[in-house]
Amino acid sequence: MKVISGPSLVLCGLLLLQAPRSLGLPPESRGHLCRTRPTDLVFVVDSSRSVRPVEFEKVKVFLSQVIESLDVGPNATRVGLVNYASAVRQEFPLRAHGSKAALLQAVRRIRPLSTGTMTGLAIQFAITRAFSDAEGGRARAPDISKVVIVVTDGRPQDSVRDVSARARASGIELFAIGVGRVDKATLRQIASEPQDEHVDYVESYSVIEKLSKKFQEAFCVVSDLCATGDHDCEQVCVSSPGSYTCACHEGFTLNSDGKTCNVCNGGSGSSATDLVFLIDGSKSVRPENFELVKKFINQIVDTLDVSDKLAQVGLVQYSSSVRQEFPLGRFHTKKDIKAAVRNMSYMEKGTMTGAALKYLIDNSFTVSSGARPGAQKVGIVFTDGRSQDYINDAAKKAKDLGFKMFAVGVGNAVEDELREIASEPVAEHYFYTADFKTINQIGKKLQKRICVEEDPCACESIVKFQAKVEGLLQALTRKLEAVSKRLAVLENRIV
Repeated sequence: MKVISGPSLVLCGLLLLQAPRSLGLPPESRGHLCRTRPTDLVFVVDSSRSVRPVEFEKVKVFLSQVIESLDVGPNATRVGLVNYASAVRQEFPLRAHGSKAALLQAVRRIRPLSTGTMTGLAIQFAITRAFSDAEGGRARAPDISKVVIVVTDGRPQDSVRDVSARARASGIELFAIGVGRVDKATLRQIASEPQDEHVDYVESYSVIEKLSKKFQEAFCVVSDLCATGDHDCEQVCVSSPGSYTCACHEGFTLNSDGKTCNVCNGGSGSSATDLVFLIDGSKSVRPENFELVKKFINQIVDTLDVSDKLAQVGLVQYSSSVRQEFPLGRFHTKKDIKAAVRNMSYMEKGTMTGAALKYLIDNSFTVSSGARPGAQKVGIVFTDGRSQDYINDAAKKAKDLGFKMFAVGVGNAVEDELREIASEPVAEHYFYTADFKTINQIGKKLQKRICVEEDPCACESIVKFQAKVEGLLQALTRKLEAVSKRLAVLENRIV
C-alpha cells in the first residue's frame, strides 16, 4: 500500500468524513436529497396547554428536519402550517415561503397557544382554508399530492372521525402522529390507509425527532436517480435512496463541481491554509448555545493538518465590539487550539458583523498577525441574527482580496446577509440551520468544503480505502449482532 505524507495530505482528512444529511443547503457531489412530485404539505400542530413550551420546541425541531429534506419551491413542494388549541391559527399559508431558509425561520417564530384541543376544527380548517387557491393550494391534479401531518398529544375535545373522512375522500393524505397520553383511537380515525404507514406514536416529545427520517423518506418518490438518468454525472453515478453521488473511472478524479472528472496528474504542491473563525458572541446566542458553537469550531479543527507549513488557525469573537481570541500561528497543535477554544469566554451584547469582517481584513490576515504570504486565506463567519451595522463593503472587500469566505447562520440569521458574506458559488459557501443543536451537521459539510488539496488523486485513494474499511467494519458489526442474538436465544433455552 502506498503511503502518502507531507504537503499532499494537507486538509485531506476533511475529505474522509461521511457526507451528512442535508440541512437545507445544496450538498457537494450529490443530487437533491429528495426528488418529490409536486406536493402541497400542511402541518397541523397541537399546541394546547398539555404541550409544555420546551416540548413545543422539540416539535419545531421535528418540523424543521422534515422541511430540510424537501425539494421546496413554487413548482415542487409548498409548505403551510396550522397551529391549534381551542382555536385555530394559520401560522403561514402554502403561498407564503418559496425557500427552505424562509420556511425554517417561520417555524422558529411559532409560539404555542396553550388552551384546549380542537383537533377536528383544525382538520376542518385545513380542508376548507389551508388548501384553497387563495392560500396557495394548487388545483387538484393527478401529479399534485395533498398531504396533512397532524401532531397531537391528547384526546380531542371535538370529533375527528367525520371531518377526517371528508378530508380523505377529497384526496388529502393524512398522517397522524401521537405523543405521550394521546388517544390512539383518535389517531386511527384521522389517518389514511394503510394505517401502519400513516399512524405513528412516540412516548414523549424528547424522541419525536426520530420520526423525521420516516417522513424524509416518505416524500421521496424517486429512489434510483441513476437508473432513471436524472443526474448530471459525467462518468459514474452511484445511487442511494432519493439521491446520488458522482464518481469517476480509475485514473480520474472528481472536480470541485461534483459532476465532472479530470485525469489524475499525480503532482503535489504546497497547500498552506490560514483559517480564521469569526464567531458571533452576542446576547441572543445564549451561554448554552455558545458552548455548542465552541464544539462546532473544534469539530473542524479536529480534521485539519495543523503545522507551520500547512494549516494555521485564528479565532475572533465579536458582539458590540471585536476581540481577537488568538491570532494565526500562535498555536501549533490541534490540542492547544482546541484548549484555547474551550477557554474562550462569552462576550454577550450586540451583533456588529460588519466590524468583525473589517477586523478580519485589516488585522487577522496580515503578516504581523501570523498570516503567511501565498497561503490560502479562509474565513468562517458564524452568526445567529441580523447585523447591527453595515456589512456589504467589508464582505465585498474580503472576497475581492481573494479570501475564501464561508457564512454559517443559525436561528434568526438573515439569509441575505449570509449570501452577501459568502464566496462564489454562493450556494456552496453559506449554510443555515434553525437550531443550534444541529450545527455539528454544518461542521461536517464545512470540513469537506474547506479542503484545498492540490493532489486530489491522493485524497481519493484514501477515501476509497476508508470506504472499504468502513464496509468491512459494518459487516463485522452485523455478524457480531447476529451472534449476540443467537447467544441470547441459547441462554433463554437453557433457563
